[in-house]
Amino acid sequence: QVQLVESGGGLVQAGGSLRLSCAASGLTFSSIAMGWFRQAPGKERDFVAAISWSGGRTYYADSVKGRFTISRDNAENTLYLQMNNLKPEDTAVYYCAAASRSWLAATSRQTDFGSWGQGTQVTVSS
Repeated sequence: QVQLVESGGGLVQAGGSLRLSCAASGLTFSSIAMGWFRQAPGKERDFVAAISWSGGRTYYADSVKGRFTISRDNAENTLYLQMNNLKPEDTAVYYCAAASRSWLAATSRQTDFGSWGQGTQVTVSS
């Protein structure tokens, strides 16, 4: 059974940084594209960033481009999201997701992801 466990969320002031981690198990991590999504209160879950199975391709939402960096360590089965210059509008629950098929390129489509973590709260104060 696939398990994705996020960590690293918290409260930070605007302009600060956080690094989210997602520990994956129950899947062949090195062959699976991964992504980060977020959901703010009262809003739909939105795409943040994605990375191909090899890490060679990345894809970002326009709202985070230049501030966030997605990366992965296939030897440690771990996905990361480095978030810099955080803004109050980045406040949300952040979810890690694993693609439902192997060898998929980086994708923003939620329907391409079959497994989800429980989420970690990120709160940015102004």
